[in-house]
Amino acid sequence: MVVCGLGRFGKSLALELMKEETEVLGIDADADKVQNVSGRLTHAVVADTTKIEVLRQLSVHEFTRAVVGIGSDIESSILTASSLVEIGIPNIWAKAISNSHARILTQIGVHHVTRPEHDMGIRVAHLVRGRMMDYIEFEDGFAMVKTTPPAHIVGKRLSDSKVRQEYGVTVVAIKRPGEGFTYATAETIIRPGDTVIVSGLARDTERFSEAS
Repeated sequence: MVVCGLGRFGKSLALELMKEETEVLGIDADADKVQNVSGRLTHAVVADTTKIEVLRQLSVHEFTRAVVGIGSDIESSILTASSLVEIGIPNIWAKAISNSHARILTQIGVHHVTRPEHDMGIRVAHLVRGRMMDYIEFEDGFAMVKTTPPAHIVGKRLSDSKVRQEYGVTVVAIKRPGEGFTYATAETIIRPGDTVIVSGLARDTERFSEAS
């Protein structure tokens, strides 16, 4: 994996990949940032990722996955992403800091565009209401939520609770106090103190959580 840009986002991502035993080539034009991860990544190099000839010299074109972690310098982010597209990296992820930045990255051929601050803001907005323990939203308004079940379904089998008909969500997994999560089935009985993970449209998971 190649990580271009070793700021807070790129550095955290690269180090997490290393924990998962993924070899990482980290590149940044800032020598201090490279020095900060020296010895912690497979390779860390001071270089200008906006230049195709530099990427070729570093054999970046031989990698199948790359991440552009550059955020604040939009021009460098776009030029780096464009260079990675041009040398044929088949899977490119890039961080964007605005809608227009994300749109440009998509238009030049980046396969996966993420907005960490924006996405985290949405997630925290749901959590601070105090109704959810965790919240993950996917594209097209689909979400998965960790929450407590509504009182009126406690003591019932999921097949009898009519959760899907009433809320439009599916109970995916369940956790008993002191135990790990297990997949839920139609025969699963919701008990007091249980935690559930449900999936469905964001507005439906919100409504289910509010009923808790």
